[in-house]
Amino acid sequence: MSCGLACADLPERIEDEEALEELLSRPPQWLCSKLASLDGDVIVLGVGGKVGPTLARMAKRASPNKTVTGVARFSDENVRRRLDSWGVETVGCDLLDRAAVEALPKASNVIYMAGKKFGTDEDPSFAWAMNTHVPATVADVYRYARIVAFSTLCVYPFAPAAEGGFGEEVEPGPTGDYATSCVGRERMFGYFSRKFGTAGRLARLNYAIDMRYGVLHDIAGWVRDGTPIPIGTGYASVIWQGDAIAQILGALAHTTVPTSPLNVGGPEHMSVIMAAREFGRRFGKEPVFQGEVRPDGWYNNTLAAQRLFGYPAVPLAVMIDWVADWMERGMPSHRKPTHYEERGGAF
Repeated sequence: MSCGLACADLPERIEDEEALEELLSRPPQWLCSKLASLDGDVIVLGVGGKVGPTLARMAKRASPNKTVTGVARFSDENVRRRLDSWGVETVGCDLLDRAAVEALPKASNVIYMAGKKFGTDEDPSFAWAMNTHVPATVADVYRYARIVAFSTLCVYPFAPAAEGGFGEEVEPGPTGDYATSCVGRERMFGYFSRKFGTAGRLARLNYAIDMRYGVLHDIAGWVRDGTPIPIGTGYASVIWQGDAIAQILGALAHTTVPTSPLNVGGPEHMSVIMAAREFGRRFGKEPVFQGEVRPDGWYNNTLAAQRLFGYPAVPLAVMIDWVADWMERGMPSHRKPTHYEERGGAF
């Protein structure tokens, strides 16, 4: 078991993808303690995306005596091989197939990550099936388990930036098919939680930072390439992906009946203009800005999560330095923009 991540442990640079994935999946000591207090094994549904492999690996590193199972279609066999090499059991499954879901291992701790975001406007029906029908199936089949489900800050209405963002007590006010279907996901988990007494949390995730994608990656790329940077959405709550997944795994120890939301993100709202100027200083380029900062946007606060888990281990300045160095060296990118600047709900 390898636990513990503090500022003193942070490298000046992240050398390559292997080092990146090791760091992303390194669990903090408090997570090891929380998972040790829980009975049963862990299953991660929808493990095949950008975040899933490191989350499953962190779960295994934090609780080596538990069986950690990752479930996905596994269209990319490399993902499956990596998970297997990390000691994560893998099961291929189409979560739209109820019979296949019923045949999955009956773990006591469920992390639900499946969903559809990008391309929603091209085929809203598939997005709605993934974001509402599949959660209903999972919530029914795993009615006896603890379920922590990924959600999004986009379920909120726009909040005034000057007021620090909405807390979990604010009712959803979605814009567009994607955000509306994500509210549907939350409602499905909420319905079955009330019906069966299932304990859970709904992790309303802000913008997780990996060297290969994320809000900082988007901004750095625009600065490097001389692309005008849209600043209508003038702020973003960014959090190191390792800190985000630690909090989401840790939420298994803080479930409620009925299930309830928990905002997961950075403790501050980062200025897009400030970040762009920092990258410009590193790259020797003057950022080009487009538009004007609007007074509102998708902003929430993470005070509840801070009370449970403390401050993230990786500060904003370190994330900026890491991303700048990674991009200066021409290191790999997922080439998947976050579209954090989107204000009309079209994804």
